[in-house]
Amino acid sequence: MPPCPSPTRPPSAHGPFGHALAGLLDVLLPANCAGCGAERTQLCPACRQVLATARPGPTLLPWAHAAAPYTDPVRQLLLAHKERGALRLAGPLGEALGLAVRSALGSRAGAAPLLLVPMPSTRAAVRARGHDPTLRLAGAAARSLRRAGLDARAAALLRHARPVADQTGLNAAQRRRNLHGALTVLPRAGAGLAGRHPVLVDDLVTTGASLAEAARALADAGLPARAAATVAATVSGTAARPAG
Repeated sequence: MPPCPSPTRPPSAHGPFGHALAGLLDVLLPANCAGCGAERTQLCPACRQVLATARPGPTLLPWAHAAAPYTDPVRQLLLAHKERGALRLAGPLGEALGLAVRSALGSRAGAAPLLLVPMPSTRAAVRARGHDPTLRLAGAAARSLRRAGLDARAAALLRHARPVADQTGLNAAQRRRNLHGALTVLPRAGAGLAGRHPVLVDDLVTTGASLAEAARALADAGLPARAAATVAATVSGTAARPAG
């Protein structure tokens, strides 16, 4: 008897209902692995192992650590979570982000309660995708840190204060100019968060301009970031097709 063909999954609709439906279909009709294409599993054991055994280290910004290089399969997993609504990938990606947080803080990781502050998505991007991927990853990372015995929570403190140009094709200096003054802290963002050490988190760091602007905004609000962490970092020669 010939093997049964893999079921065809309809494209997911945008919006919360569309992503809820996509999550149900992931269970009933598993897609191929988002990282390598292995059949009938959204995340195969080999790609899961890549995330679980990540060895975080510093990026172009010494105070910002990344769990892995922005190469396949990590690149494909980030894009699937962010752009294609593969929401179940948030758990393993968040675990990797949690490792990067601990690496960035070093011996300070357990010194005080942590507050993971995600890089903000624009309202238009959230509407288009149907979810806020970086906030979702921050929440998953906080849960992974709590499982490791650390006091951590995530909170969206930052917002865009003005529009910015598309970053694609801009060099590091141009990105810094484009982003300067673009972020601000939400009013009353620090309420109930006294004593927590802010750590900036994102899915990807390229030049570091976005994280530097976020650090400036937090510092101006009296909430200096102790470190920053990302799932991935671009490496020399990697094509610049950022996940964020």
